[in-house]
Amino acid sequence: MKLLTFNTLFRQSARSRLRGLADQLERDDYDIVCLQEFLYRHNLPLVRRLFPHRAASGAVLLKGGLVMMSRWPIARAKVTPYPVAGPPRPDFLMRKGAQVARVRAPDGDLAVVNTHLTFNRDGDWSPESRYGPVLEGELRRLASLIARIPADFPVVAVGDFNVHRESPLLKKFAAASGVRDLMAGDARPTFRPEPGSAPFPPIDHVFVRGLTGSAEIVFQDRVRLADGRREYLSDHYGIAADLHPR
Repeated sequence: MKLLTFNTLFRQSARSRLRGLADQLERDDYDIVCLQEFLYRHNLPLVRRLFPHRAASGAVLLKGGLVMMSRWPIARAKVTPYPVAGPPRPDFLMRKGAQVARVRAPDGDLAVVNTHLTFNRDGDWSPESRYGPVLEGELRRLASLIARIPADFPVVAVGDFNVHRESPLLKKFAAASGVRDLMAGDARPTFRPEPGSAPFPPIDHVFVRGLTGSAEIVFQDRVRLADGRREYLSDHYGIAADLHPR
C-alpha cells in the first residue's frame, strides 16, 4: 500500500494550496493519506474527492487538525489529545494529539496513527530545553496509545513529530512503543526553511511495527495552482511510504 503523511499549513492561502494538493493526490494514487494542521471542516471537500473513507472529528474546528483519508474502510477512529503542559503557545488552540484508526486493507487490517506534536519554537533540540519535557510527555502518551494495540497487529505511525530524527526523546519513544523508523539515518530536512535560514533537521516521520517498506520525501517543489501562481504546497515536505506486510 502507498501512504502519504503531510503537514498542510493552515494559513497563507490554505484553500488554494489544498486544491493544488488534491490535484497532486489524483496523480500520485495514494491508498491512505494522513494530514496534519488541517483545521477547518469546510476545507475537507477540497481534498476528499478520491477517497470514499475519511476520519476527522469536530463540527467546525477539526480535533488536533488531523485528517485521515483512505480507499478502504476506516473503523474506530479516535483522536486523543496530548496533555496541556509547558509554556503558553498557539498549539493550545489546535489541541494537538494523536488520531488512531483501524483500516481494513485488502491484505488485512492495520492500525494507522496520525499525529502532530508541539512545535519547538526555540530550536533547542536538547531534552533539557523548555520544550523537552512537553515533547517527552506527548511522546509518552503516543507510545502508550500504540502499546494498547495488540502486538501481532501491524502499525504505522506518521506525522509531524516536531522532534528531530536523532533526538534521544524520539529513540526512547521508538523503544517504548516497539516501532521502527522507516527513514532511519536520513538527515534530509522535512521542513522547508525560510530563505537565508539554517536547514531544519528532519521532524516528520514514518514509524512501523509488523510492516516493511521504504519512504521518500515528496512535494519539495512549487506547483502551479488554479489561479496560475506557482507555490509550495506547504512549509513542510510530504513523506510517501510504500508499505508491505512483514
